[in-house]
Amino acid sequence: MPRKPLTLAVLNDQRGALGLPPYTGADEPAELRRAALDTVLAGIEAGGAEPSRPVVMGAVRFLLDRLAELAPGRSVEVRVPPYAAVQCIDGPHHTRGTPPNVVEMDAAAWIGLATGRLAWDDAIADGRARASGARADLSEHLPLPIDQPAAGEVTEPG
Repeated sequence: MPRKPLTLAVLNDQRGALGLPPYTGADEPAELRRAALDTVLAGIEAGGAEPSRPVVMGAVRFLLDRLAELAPGRSVEVRVPPYAAVQCIDGPHHTRGTPPNVVEMDAAAWIGLATGRLAWDDAIADGRARASGARADLSEHLPLPIDQPAAGEVTEPG
């Protein structure tokens, strides 16, 4: 089955199903992913409405990209199958094979951890997240500051 990409139409279909106004921002991948996160979170707030796969993928990708931006490096691989994976956190990195520091979880756990709806210790304790390796503890990086600039990022005065 072919994968359906996150598009403005797909995003607005999901938003309409949740009773949200259409997204009218930029039709750029990063902006659509940010809007996908807002849409997924609105679904959670509305009682767990199941978002479409492309919208979940956009939200997951936005949050993983944000983690990699805020904690740059290649010592830990964070995987959210089947959606995406990133390498992050400064330190020794691998060049071949399975990395020594891996964190893996499903999309719901990742979105919960990244937005502060799920605590790291709880996710590890109940198996919603699995971490292996000495550096595979993301607790100091979570929850992610979603709308704050990363260190060294220049922002325009408002």
